Amino acid sequence: MTGPGRHIATFLEAQAAELGAAQNTLLAYGRDLEAFAGWLDARGGATLMEAAKEDVEAYLVACEAEGLAQATRARRLSSIRQFYRFAVDEGWRGDNPAIRLRGPGRRRALPQTLSETQVHRLLEAAGKVGRTEADRVRNAALLALLYATGMRVSELVGLPVAAARGDPEMLLVRGKGGRERLVPLSPPARVALAAWLAVRARDERRAASPHLFPSTGRAGHLTRHRFHGLIKEIAVAAGIDPGAVTPHRLRHAFATHLLAGGADLRVIQTLLGHADLGTTEIYTHVLDARLRALVETHHPLAAARRDAGSRG
Repeated sequence: MTGPGRHIATFLEAQAAELGAAQNTLLAYGRDLEAFAGWLDARGGATLMEAAKEDVEAYLVACEAEGLAQATRARRLSSIRQFYRFAVDEGWRGDNPAIRLRGPGRRRALPQTLSETQVHRLLEAAGKVGRTEADRVRNAALLALLYATGMRVSELVGLPVAAARGDPEMLLVRGKGGRERLVPLSPPARVALAAWLAVRARDERRAASPHLFPSTGRAGHLTRHRFHGLIKEIAVAAGIDPGAVTPHRLRHAFATHLLAGGADLRVIQTLLGHADLGTTEIYTHVLDARLRALVETHHPLAAARRDAGSRG
């Protein structure tokens, strides 16, 4: 491998080895850098290792003209910036041409969440959905753990059974980039987990699996796709629009309900496994929006304004 491909491959290998970057992140870096290198090549000017600030700027303009979404353009600039930072560290070049460029930014939509009442209905319904008793007990444990910990669905379905044995008060979770964190379990979640472990132990095939939620599929454990389907079935049983219920919305509900209950933002950051506090701060805006809606709906003055408007 020669030229830009060799440099990109070396960069990706370093990201994987030194930073433990997730596979999806590496794939995104690779696609972005190959797209930039291809654009430079088609332009017939500077190569990837020769590009100047003006070349990167021109590329971003071309991406916008192509109609690429704001978030995509921001990500491409971030990939280019990371690559050139690595190139400087490796001595491939003396400057980072993208370091002073400002990206288009990202519009951060407020995450959709679920009310406490909706979550309780889901938790109650989970133990009633499933063809067998084992399925129903497993489903109850899945929902209880997800809401009690705010785990990502990939973290939940991939849990090793070793992490859950012995009635633990906390679970060790391996998150993005291999980062580990401890998440506490609520008493109801511990009860649901203990019930599942007891049922699991009675099944020879399940008991032999290293996964907490075994499956006969290639992964060896329940997949994200299957869990996504399960949560839709549980939503229907709970009398909630299945389109409004996703595993990620339960994660959002966990964070929003904690914040509403007075939890510190940095504690929530740790529990969610966010590397940056700025990512967690979005939940303060969710809470602000909900409080505003409550005031506008229930405050006597708001009701008086509505009445006046209807009479007018």
